[in-house]
Amino acid sequence: MMTLTTALTWLTLAATSSAQFRYKHTQYETSPPVYPTPNITGAGGWDDALEKSRVFLSQLSLEEKSQMVTGTPGPCVGNIAPIPHLNFSGLCLQDGPLAIRQAVYASVFPAQLTAAASWDRELTRARGVQIAQEFKGKGSHVILGPVVGPIGRSPFGGRNWEGFSPDAYLSGVLVEETVLGMQSAGVQACTKHYIGNEQEIQRNPSTVNGTTVEAISSNIDDKTMHETYLWPFANALHAGTASIMCSYNRINGSYGCQNSKSLNGLLKEELGFQGYVMSDWSAVHTGVASIDAGLDMNMPGGIGFSTGSPSYWGPNLTTAMTNGTLDVSRLDDAILRIMTPYYFLNQDVGYPGVDRSTVPMSFYSRDNYQHEFALTEVVDVRDDHAKLIRQLGAAGTVLLKNTNNTLPLKKPMNIGVFGNDASDLTVGQYSLSGAAGNIFEGNYAMGTLPVGGGSGTGRYSYIVSPLEAIKTQGRSFGALVQYVTDNDIIAAGGLSVLQPSPPDVCVVFLKSWASEGDDRASLIAEWNSTLVVEQTAKVCPNTIVVLHGAAPHVLPWKDNANVTAILAAHMPGQETGNSIVDILWGALNPSGKLPYTIANEESDYAKLLINSTELLESTDPDIWQDDFTEGNLIDYKEFDAKNKSVAYEFGFGLSYTTFELSEIKTSVAVSNASRVPSSSAKIVPGGNVELWEALATVSATVTNTGGVDGATVPQLYITLPAEAGETQNVRALRGFDKVELAAGESATVEFTLQRRDLSYWDVGAQTWRLPEAAIGVDVGFSSRDLKLNSELSI
Repeated sequence: MMTLTTALTWLTLAATSSAQFRYKHTQYETSPPVYPTPNITGAGGWDDALEKSRVFLSQLSLEEKSQMVTGTPGPCVGNIAPIPHLNFSGLCLQDGPLAIRQAVYASVFPAQLTAAASWDRELTRARGVQIAQEFKGKGSHVILGPVVGPIGRSPFGGRNWEGFSPDAYLSGVLVEETVLGMQSAGVQACTKHYIGNEQEIQRNPSTVNGTTVEAISSNIDDKTMHETYLWPFANALHAGTASIMCSYNRINGSYGCQNSKSLNGLLKEELGFQGYVMSDWSAVHTGVASIDAGLDMNMPGGIGFSTGSPSYWGPNLTTAMTNGTLDVSRLDDAILRIMTPYYFLNQDVGYPGVDRSTVPMSFYSRDNYQHEFALTEVVDVRDDHAKLIRQLGAAGTVLLKNTNNTLPLKKPMNIGVFGNDASDLTVGQYSLSGAAGNIFEGNYAMGTLPVGGGSGTGRYSYIVSPLEAIKTQGRSFGALVQYVTDNDIIAAGGLSVLQPSPPDVCVVFLKSWASEGDDRASLIAEWNSTLVVEQTAKVCPNTIVVLHGAAPHVLPWKDNANVTAILAAHMPGQETGNSIVDILWGALNPSGKLPYTIANEESDYAKLLINSTELLESTDPDIWQDDFTEGNLIDYKEFDAKNKSVAYEFGFGLSYTTFELSEIKTSVAVSNASRVPSSSAKIVPGGNVELWEALATVSATVTNTGGVDGATVPQLYITLPAEAGETQNVRALRGFDKVELAAGESATVEFTLQRRDLSYWDVGAQTWRLPEAAIGVDVGFSSRDLKLNSELSI
């Protein structure tokens, strides 16, 4: 029961929070405060682990309780201190979504962008398993990943490559597979960044002429929030993610890590989240206000990144509990949320100590450790993971153009390899720097780009560069491999060095850098790429272009007659060269599909970033505002709604064989289903349990009509009727399945449609609603290559 002091404190917080939602420049007046934080219940199968957590909690002092929710200097990028008398060795939290960044003798996996381009559930889950095995081997309890925020609202977002796709359904399916894979290996997943974290520019407050200018505010209307940005987080919760990381940006005027509506209201109440909310590093701006708004863990603990800096939390929470401004029950709930996944994943039994190789890589000096952490000798955790990395790198490569069956290559005896993305790295095997300007100072001008930079990167133990792999392939049948990897030389017409010339085939490797800390300035590959392609195509009538790095790219040379093949190879990880050779020579038939749209021009994309000289120079504290009113209309849905032409549509990808679809069938599992889920139904992680019930199925037959074995991805799209609203009644992905078929073979694919798949968000009723009218159903090989159509009446 609340004390009078606590009730008064709550009212003060509510008033303060409400005031935070009133600001100028935008149409939204308020976002209602939601207090108190819902308590953990153990729903989702965590009951036994919750009871163990209660026993642990009962033995903590007030000081230890504050310690349990506040980060401390240690060997990992984030650390919760040990409590020796309870045999608790602490928690080690490590970056990131594709590799254990702060380690050696670890693998660098393909980015989530590549996993999305594979459209392969099994490979995506296997990737999650193997990443987690490496984290566990290095003693990390928590993986700071996967990523579904940013989702990719704007193609210029600097961290889009860390996530999957701007399609909420595709991202939702793949984040669910990733969380299940990671946690099956006994490691906690921390799904991030929650929510509306769609640009890097002004993600944090800045100072202009001595005035603090607040971080950008993502002002998201209720329909848009539910139908787009919250959707994949619901999938992560349904998979049981242990943790959610709140983001740097503001949400409707209030910082993401102290926004009670998003944390208490949406995440913990509506979606039934049972785990803990962790702050992004230094995203905490208050003490009691943030923990009462639903934040459970403050990382890295201090204010800013400086070692040993004071904290808004820590001893301040102990004082707040003592003087009654923080109810101890709120802190108890935070600790139960932190410890329950720890026990659920059996991390209390025989978990490895922290690999001591992380200590010199940490931004904490060991001299500043305030607690003793158990360290082990350096462990090689790579195992045979290179096999999956190579396979997924190839599976996530999309064949966009293949004139006259240029690919697969047979045995060309004179091979040209060109471009600064072809060769090995020249400035070390680690791209942590988030400063995009470094690339134009030469730091990344030479060398292949297997993944991006920032906290989502990895430290390579080796890289197989494209040039190295092509040389090895060429030697196997005695080919001459000629190469020029300096883009300046190529752009200046320097291919006259080729003798004999022209080569039988020329492969040009281009790249687009992207990193945490900044956004992309252009969608055209960098380092004078257009001229590099044009100069190569002038010399070589059989030019193949391979693009690595951030995506999408705009391709000004795509219609050049001498550019005979184009491959979007994304971010394949350490086996990048082997992956592309497998595709070029046909050891693997390409099956990747675009998880985004490639436009004809940069200006064709409607969702640009908020940025200008006026904004950067303004001293108006609230000037950075971005209104999210688009509902579902981002990427292909926006292009379709406006009937815009595109270069290559969402879901597109060629193969070395051909496929056909036939025999669409629909089946309704529940006749005359209620229009809304029952308000009395159980709330499970991910929301109302009825939202996850199957209401219909759609099936079709897919046939490999070509002469080569291969895989394809039949895709199901639905179109809701007009009552869903103009931002929702557009064709949207609601099913896909990767199918491998021998030449001439057929198979039946079946898509299961859940209630949430067929519903729209009813703002007035605050629930998901099935439409009264029929729902259009299309099955095809991309969002604009739809072979079969039908409809469903639920």
